[in-house]
Amino acid sequence: MLKIYNTLTRKVEEFKPINDNKVNMYVCGPTVYSDIHIGNARPVIFFDVFKNYLQYLNYDVYYVSNITDIDDKIIEEAKKLEILEHELTEKYTDAFIKATNKVNSNLPDLMPKATEYIDNIIAYVEDLIEKDYAYVTNSGVYFKSGSFDEYGILSNQDKDELEASVRIENKGDKQDFRDFSLWKKTTDGLNYDSPWGKGRPGWHTECAVMNHEIFKGKIDIHGGGSDLIFPHHENENIQTIAHSDHDLSKYWMHVGRLDFESEKMSKSLGNTVLVKDIKDGLAFRMLVLAHHYRRPINFNDELYDEYLQNFERLKKTLMRTNLKLGLNFNKEVFNNEIIEKFVNEMNNDLNTANVVSIILQEIKTLNKINDIIDINKTYNSIVMILKVLNIMPKFELTEKVLEKYNNWEKARSDKNFALADKLRDELMDEGWI
Repeated sequence: MLKIYNTLTRKVEEFKPINDNKVNMYVCGPTVYSDIHIGNARPVIFFDVFKNYLQYLNYDVYYVSNITDIDDKIIEEAKKLEILEHELTEKYTDAFIKATNKVNSNLPDLMPKATEYIDNIIAYVEDLIEKDYAYVTNSGVYFKSGSFDEYGILSNQDKDELEASVRIENKGDKQDFRDFSLWKKTTDGLNYDSPWGKGRPGWHTECAVMNHEIFKGKIDIHGGGSDLIFPHHENENIQTIAHSDHDLSKYWMHVGRLDFESEKMSKSLGNTVLVKDIKDGLAFRMLVLAHHYRRPINFNDELYDEYLQNFERLKKTLMRTNLKLGLNFNKEVFNNEIIEKFVNEMNNDLNTANVVSIILQEIKTLNKINDIIDINKTYNSIVMILKVLNIMPKFELTEKVLEKYNNWEKARSDKNFALADKLRDELMDEGWI
């Protein structure tokens, strides 16, 4: 029985999809004005694993993660570089896809762009105004946050005590400091015609509208980094309640922060480590999954070196074992005890940290087993788990490698030491022994 932590209720709950085995999942994606850093990559890794595990449990998963391609940061960066906004966003959307590939995550089933939904956003905002949940000012259109007692429930805040948490913009133009922008009136940078004048949509509304248009109703899972709980996810949810008379999502899942040497990783602080610059994406993925998704990670060079070594040890053990098993071993047998441990940990709020510990322990065990059937079962079990986590090392045992290995064994048996040494060195250089 899968149980997950729901930010909305602040409890670990049994996971029950709205519609039988069909799971709809939306995760807030990047604002594409620069390369993503390794902190941005943590949700990319976790929700990829979550989708894989749901599919392992035979759920039919539809995973959507958006691209924010209109934003003040995009406009400012495009101005600085003296290029059009779409040139900037295309460049960094491609860079995001490459970074996703580097950490070995699959792309979502759909990656909608905010600019593809402008007409839908305008209609959505018009509906909120018509229902008297929004109002027009000289600077734009704002949502009446005070209209609902539910405001603040996701972030567990009293709506009357939110001022310290709210980014106060155009405060004098709002009816209430908690009200947030649905449409910003501006002719600066990329803008669109609307009933309220030229401008662009508010960030929170973009995601609310994409959810509404894509899923046509309440979804099972909405996710992202923990920094998005307030105001972004809070504001997405309250709009959805106002517009559609239902919460946006049944379960809300949030991934903890990844800090660099005990400091928040931030482009403004200049302490970011970019995904494109890390040495090994799979070793980094292993490091991330070796921590529970809701716990913070304090990244540093020593920790990364540890997982570079762990991953290399994992790869070499699997290669040696595959060589020992040969090309035609039985791929349908498993060690049920290992699989049961894996499922129990994953069902306990996706405890990948303990799963990685199981993998590292079973790798040690694999080096000690002598019975070929037990080796076969243990190897298959480890590989199956690694594939769910998407940290399976890349290697391929070929007829050529197997022939070289057999020739090495024969040369040793024949006491042809010169040939044996040559073949051994080649196999060692390739990582097989």
